[in-house]
Amino acid sequence: QVQLVESGGGLVQAGGSLRLSCAASGRTFSNYDMGWFRQAPGKEREFVAAIRRSGGRTYYVDSVKGRFAISRDNAKNTMYLQMNSLEPEDTAVYYCAASRYYSSSYQYDGLYDYWGQGTQVTVSS
Repeated sequence: QVQLVESGGGLVQAGGSLRLSCAASGRTFSNYDMGWFRQAPGKEREFVAAIRRSGGRTYYVDSVKGRFAISRDNAKNTMYLQMNSLEPEDTAVYYCAASRYYSSSYQYDGLYDYWGQGTQVTVSS
């Protein structure tokens, strides 16, 4: 079992920045690929970014490339999402997730075994 707790969400103006954190406990953090997903009101949950268990490879949805950066510190059992140049369209609840599987389908939410409770990000125009 892995417990995930997100933090760092909040209200920010367009063009601003936020840094989300995902603290993990339970099983060995470095055994899991990790991902960030988000869900806006009235929309389905969507993939945002993923990072391999070693931290060596990262992946992003096209809409956040060049603005968001995913990272992890396995010594601290924590993953991060640095979000810059935020846009109102980024408004959503952001979730972190952990996957046992090493798969090319990192954007598929069904691949992930454990989820956090989510943190709200609101970007005002």
